[in-house]
Amino acid sequence: MLKLSRMTGLGDSAPDFALSDTDGQTRTLAEFSDKPALLVAFICNHCPFVLHMIDRLVEFAQEYRPRGLQVVAISSNWPAEFPEDDFAHMQAFARDRQLPFPYLYDESQEVALAYNAICTPDFFLYGPDRTLYYAGQFDASRPKINRPPVPGLPPLRTDLPVTGEDMRRAVDALLAGQPAPQPQHPSAGCSIKWRPGMDPSWA
Repeated sequence: MLKLSRMTGLGDSAPDFALSDTDGQTRTLAEFSDKPALLVAFICNHCPFVLHMIDRLVEFAQEYRPRGLQVVAISSNWPAEFPEDDFAHMQAFARDRQLPFPYLYDESQEVALAYNAICTPDFFLYGPDRTLYYAGQFDASRPKINRPPVPGLPPLRTDLPVTGEDMRRAVDALLAGQPAPQPQHPSAGCSIKWRPGMDPSWA
């Protein structure tokens, strides 16, 4: 099901986390405290919206890492519906895509709830004080998928290349000490696959 990111909580502090990465190491929010910018990206292995942009996200992370951006990816999907989202497939995904950033497994889904994540991909960019600076799309490009139009939503821009334009603008402004660019447009993607009883009222 197509979802748009909620884009709530600008100015709120980043929720803490302690999650296992694909190497089995526990990673925490605090270990990245020396980085002036932190991008938390909720993704998964199977989503066509993620697959459409993941290679450009990898390039973006590599390009901006020397400037102080730390990217952390998190998968919160319950794999009952899509077994390819389980931890073993996450490990293969991280290896095959040569992810240059930690890919963490939010098995309990508590971190996704704390961040108000709703779709994949869903992006949360934090400044040096770890308050939310930008919550929006990577760019306006979307994959070609078979789905009926969503009433009230504009058509997906499947004619655009993946450039990371919106995220680049946001990170550039953050690192330059400037106000966050406006307007911020929501990300679009597949809904997070919640465990029974875990899905929030806004999912």
